[in-house]
Amino acid sequence: MAVWSSLVKTIIPRRLVFDKCSQFGKDTSVFRNVLLEQRARMSGGGHRTMPITPSRWQWHKFKDLVHFYLMVGLIPVTAIVLYCNIFIGPAQLAEIPEGYVPKHWEYHRHPISRFIARYILNNPQQEYEKMLHMIFEEEERIKLRKIEELVKLKMGERADYKSYYYQPVDPKYHRMSREAADARAAIRGD
Repeated sequence: MAVWSSLVKTIIPRRLVFDKCSQFGKDTSVFRNVLLEQRARMSGGGHRTMPITPSRWQWHKFKDLVHFYLMVGLIPVTAIVLYCNIFIGPAQLAEIPEGYVPKHWEYHRHPISRFIARYILNNPQQEYEKMLHMIFEEEERIKLRKIEELVKLKMGERADYKSYYYQPVDPKYHRMSREAADARAAIRGD
C-alpha cells in the first residue's frame, strides 16, 4: 500500500508539471522552475507556520445546543399552532341555550388560549376568592398587631409585666387537689 501511495504522489505532480510545460513550449528553464515550485509545495519546505488561536469549541457547542433546543421547542409549537389555526379556527359567537351556564374557558376565542385557560390556569373565580382570603388574613394580622400594641401600651402605663410563672387553673385538677387536701385533713385530724 505504501508503494502505491508513493507512486501516486510522484505521478500527480509530474502530470501537473508536464501540463504547465506544454503551455510554455519545450523551454527547460520553465520546466525546472515549475518542478522546483512543485517540489517546494509538496515537501513542506519554507516558513509555513500554524498560528496559535484560542479554541472555538465552546462557541460551536453553544450554537449547536441553541439550535437543537430551538428546534425541539420550535417545531412542535409551530405544528400545533398551524393545526389549531387551519383545522379548528377561532370560536364563533352563538346564543347561549336556556339554563346553560358557560364554563370559564368558553369565553376565550382562540383554541390555544381556551386550552391554557382550561388545563393550565386557575379559574378566575377561584383566583378572586384566593385574593379575598389573602386580604382577610392580612386584615386579621393588622387587627392582632393593633391589639398587641394596645396591650404593650397598657402594660407600660400600669407597670405590668408578663407573667412568666403563671399556671392556668383547671377546675378538674382544682377539685381533685381539694378532695386530696380534705382527705389528708380528715386523716390528720384537727
